[in-house]
Amino acid sequence: MKYHILLSYLFICYLTVFTLFSQTRFEDNVRNKNTLRICFYNLENLFDPDNDSLKNDDEFTLEGLRHWNQNRLNKKTAHLAKAIIAMGGWEAPELVGICEVENENVIKKLIYYSPIATYKYKYIHYDSPDERGIDVAMLYRPDKFEVVYSKAIKVYDAVLGNIPTRDILYIKGVLPHKRKDSLHLFINHWPSRYSGYAESQEKRIATAKTLRLFIDSLLCIDSNSAIVVMGDFNDYPDDVSIRTYLKVQTNPDSLSAKELLNMMYPFLKKNNIGTHKYAQHWGILDQIMVSQPMLNNKNAWQIKGTAKIFDASFLLEADEKHMGVKPYRSYYGMKYQGGFSDHLPVFIDILCH
Repeated sequence: MKYHILLSYLFICYLTVFTLFSQTRFEDNVRNKNTLRICFYNLENLFDPDNDSLKNDDEFTLEGLRHWNQNRLNKKTAHLAKAIIAMGGWEAPELVGICEVENENVIKKLIYYSPIATYKYKYIHYDSPDERGIDVAMLYRPDKFEVVYSKAIKVYDAVLGNIPTRDILYIKGVLPHKRKDSLHLFINHWPSRYSGYAESQEKRIATAKTLRLFIDSLLCIDSNSAIVVMGDFNDYPDDVSIRTYLKVQTNPDSLSAKELLNMMYPFLKKNNIGTHKYAQHWGILDQIMVSQPMLNNKNAWQIKGTAKIFDASFLLEADEKHMGVKPYRSYYGMKYQGGFSDHLPVFIDILCH
């Protein structure tokens, strides 16, 4: 046990030093008990090697096309633990929304049998109707955040009916020592563009409508609700699903009472910056949005600083085909290379006054 603790300590020290030399630049003072770092990370196909007969997971099994096995899963969870700890700075982040996890087994593998076990994370997860069996979840540190209620929101459309995609995960929580100040979180992984933008757009619009309905219900009860929406939206901040149907603004100066502000807006007009790279183009698929009261002191929860893309150098590799760098992912096509993810994580800090 002492040996395990020593190894974990040395691992964390290594990450702290390593991160100092990363590309990321952000204020990282020690967070007090009133401050939370909220992160989102698409983990890219965190699958259990066991075959689930009820899911389309054959590709990520020992006999599947990718020859996924326990050793590869162990390496991936160790890598993801490294990224999560480093993203926290002086300590691991308090809240981490994640997507592309197959089941509880892989979440437990990540939080109980990797270096982040030191932080004793708990998790919220529900099985979704996604055909591949991948879900969203949230990791949280119970010493810094108390979950009061959670719910899996099914995506429904009046025309399309129930859509077999990832649920939207809703979580209501408080600080353990400030139980009256609720924080509302929505974790998303919207339908993929794999079948083409036009063919899949209506599914993302339906997801946006479903989410907006729940946000409106919260604001109807309390117009000053503190709401954080995060996820991989498979759409960009200017797409109609986000701007029109979810009612998200990219300009804080023109934000109305019921609109959300996209915290990624400072990155929108910058070149060669994003969370995901397709060919030579970087884009902002992974986003964090907040309700207006978190910006104008109408709620105890307030935004501290700006959103960040965590682009530590160990999460990147040289892009020999399109120049620059790209996310260092687990597979390049069908070739296993043992990286992290095809997405970069994002985060914000919030403070409860």
